[in-house]
Amino acid sequence: MEYGVKVTIDDIDLMTGIEFEEFIGNLFENMGYAVTLTKASGDQGVDLIVEKNKDRIGIQTKCYTSTVSNKAVQEIIAGLRYYDLGKGIVITNNYFTAPAKKLADVSNIALWNRDMLKLKLNSL
Repeated sequence: MEYGVKVTIDDIDLMTGIEFEEFIGNLFENMGYAVTLTKASGDQGVDLIVEKNKDRIGIQTKCYTSTVSNKAVQEIIAGLRYYDLGKGIVITNNYFTAPAKKLADVSNIALWNRDMLKLKLNSL
Protein backbone atom coordinates (compact mmCIF):
# COMPACT_ATOMS: atom_id res chain seq x y z
CA MET A 1 0.00 0.00 0.00
CA GLU A 2 1.50 3.28 -1.08
CA TYR A 3 1.52 6.10 1.41
CA GLY A 4 -1.07 8.76 0.64
CA VAL A 5 -2.97 6.60 -1.88
CA LYS A 6 -6.61 6.09 -0.95
CA VAL A 7 -7.47 2.39 -0.92
CA THR A 8 -11.04 1.45 -1.81
CA ILE A 9 -13.01 -1.68 -1.00
CA ASP A 10 -12.68 -2.60 -4.69
CA ASP A 11 -8.88 -2.48 -4.34
CA ILE A 12 -9.14 -4.76 -1.32
CA ASP A 13 -11.24 -7.27 -3.28
CA LEU A 14 -8.28 -7.72 -5.64
CA MET A 15 -5.75 -8.40 -2.86
CA THR A 16 -4.26 -11.78 -2.07
CA GLY A 17 -4.68 -13.14 1.44
CA ILE A 18 -1.15 -12.04 2.39
CA GLU A 19 -1.68 -8.55 0.93
CA PHE A 20 -4.92 -8.27 2.92
CA GLU A 21 -3.14 -9.28 6.14
CA GLU A 22 -0.48 -6.64 5.52
CA PHE A 23 -3.12 -4.04 4.68
CA ILE A 24 -5.00 -4.74 7.92
CA GLY A 25 -1.69 -4.51 9.79
CA ASN A 26 -1.11 -1.06 8.25
CA LEU A 27 -4.65 -0.04 9.13
CA PHE A 28 -4.09 -0.89 12.80
CA GLU A 29 -0.69 0.85 12.80
CA ASN A 30 -2.49 3.96 11.52
CA MET A 31 -4.87 3.58 14.49
CA GLY A 32 -1.91 3.62 16.89
CA TYR A 33 -1.41 -0.09 17.50
CA ALA A 34 1.86 -2.00 17.56
CA VAL A 35 1.42 -4.80 15.02
CA THR A 36 3.04 -8.24 14.78
CA LEU A 37 2.35 -10.53 11.83
CA THR A 38 2.38 -14.20 12.75
CA LYS A 39 3.96 -16.69 10.37
CA ALA A 40 2.00 -17.26 7.17
CA SER A 41 1.31 -20.95 7.78
CA GLY A 42 0.71 -22.67 11.09
CA ASP A 43 -0.42 -19.38 12.64
CA GLN A 44 -2.92 -21.19 14.89
CA GLY A 45 -5.80 -18.99 13.69
CA VAL A 46 -4.20 -15.60 14.36
CA ASP A 47 -2.78 -13.63 11.43
CA LEU A 48 -1.92 -10.48 13.40
CA ILE A 49 -1.39 -9.54 17.01
CA VAL A 50 -2.05 -5.87 17.72
CA GLU A 51 -1.26 -4.14 21.01
CA LYS A 52 -2.24 -0.81 22.50
CA ASN A 53 -2.70 0.32 26.12
CA LYS A 54 -2.01 -3.21 27.44
CA ASP A 55 -4.74 -4.63 25.18
CA ARG A 56 -3.49 -7.58 23.12
CA ILE A 57 -5.85 -8.47 20.30
CA GLY A 58 -5.67 -11.39 17.89
CA ILE A 59 -6.90 -10.78 14.36
CA GLN A 60 -7.89 -13.36 11.76
CA THR A 61 -8.19 -11.92 8.22
CA LYS A 62 -10.27 -13.41 5.42
CA CYS A 63 -10.12 -11.86 1.95
CA TYR A 64 -12.88 -13.93 0.37
CA THR A 65 -15.18 -13.82 -2.64
CA SER A 66 -17.88 -15.57 -0.60
CA THR A 67 -19.28 -15.30 2.92
CA VAL A 68 -17.09 -16.31 5.85
CA SER A 69 -18.19 -19.37 7.83
CA ASN A 70 -17.95 -20.11 11.53
CA LYS A 71 -14.66 -21.95 10.86
CA ALA A 72 -12.90 -18.56 10.92
CA VAL A 73 -14.45 -17.82 14.33
CA GLN A 74 -13.40 -21.24 15.61
CA GLU A 75 -9.85 -20.52 14.43
CA ILE A 76 -9.59 -17.19 16.25
CA ILE A 77 -11.02 -18.72 19.44
CA ALA A 78 -8.26 -21.37 19.36
CA GLY A 79 -5.65 -18.75 18.48
CA LEU A 80 -6.55 -16.55 21.44
CA ARG A 81 -5.73 -19.38 23.82
CA TYR A 82 -2.58 -20.34 21.94
CA TYR A 83 -1.15 -16.79 22.02
CA ASP A 84 -2.71 -15.86 25.41
CA LEU A 85 -4.68 -12.92 24.00
CA GLY A 86 -7.60 -11.14 25.60
CA LYS A 87 -9.67 -10.20 22.56
CA GLY A 88 -10.25 -11.42 19.03
CA ILE A 89 -11.49 -9.95 15.76
CA VAL A 90 -12.23 -11.61 12.43
CA ILE A 91 -12.00 -9.13 9.55
CA THR A 92 -13.27 -9.80 6.03
CA ASN A 93 -13.91 -7.92 2.82
CA ASN A 94 -17.16 -9.90 2.57
CA TYR A 95 -19.88 -10.84 5.09
CA PHE A 96 -20.37 -13.56 7.70
CA THR A 97 -22.77 -16.50 7.73
CA ALA A 98 -25.46 -16.64 10.42
CA PRO A 99 -23.65 -19.48 12.28
CA ALA A 100 -20.44 -17.40 12.28
CA LYS A 101 -22.29 -14.43 13.77
CA LYS A 102 -23.91 -16.60 16.44
CA LEU A 103 -20.63 -18.27 17.47
CA ALA A 104 -18.84 -14.90 17.54
CA ASP A 105 -21.60 -13.43 19.69
CA VAL A 106 -21.49 -16.17 22.35
CA SER A 107 -17.66 -16.22 22.26
CA ASN A 108 -17.17 -12.45 22.53
CA ILE A 109 -15.38 -12.24 19.17
CA ALA A 110 -15.77 -9.02 17.17
CA LEU A 111 -16.64 -9.34 13.49
CA TRP A 112 -15.69 -6.67 10.97
CA ASN A 113 -17.55 -7.24 7.73
CA ARG A 114 -17.39 -5.35 4.44
CA ASP A 115 -19.46 -2.45 5.81
CA MET A 116 -17.21 -1.97 8.87
CA LEU A 117 -14.13 -2.16 6.67
CA LYS A 118 -15.55 0.59 4.43
CA LEU A 119 -16.15 2.75 7.52
CA LYS A 120 -12.54 2.25 8.66
CA LEU A 121 -11.25 3.09 5.16
CA ASN A 122 -13.24 6.32 5.15
CA SER A 123 -11.87 7.31 8.54
CA LEU A 124 -8.24 7.24 7.31
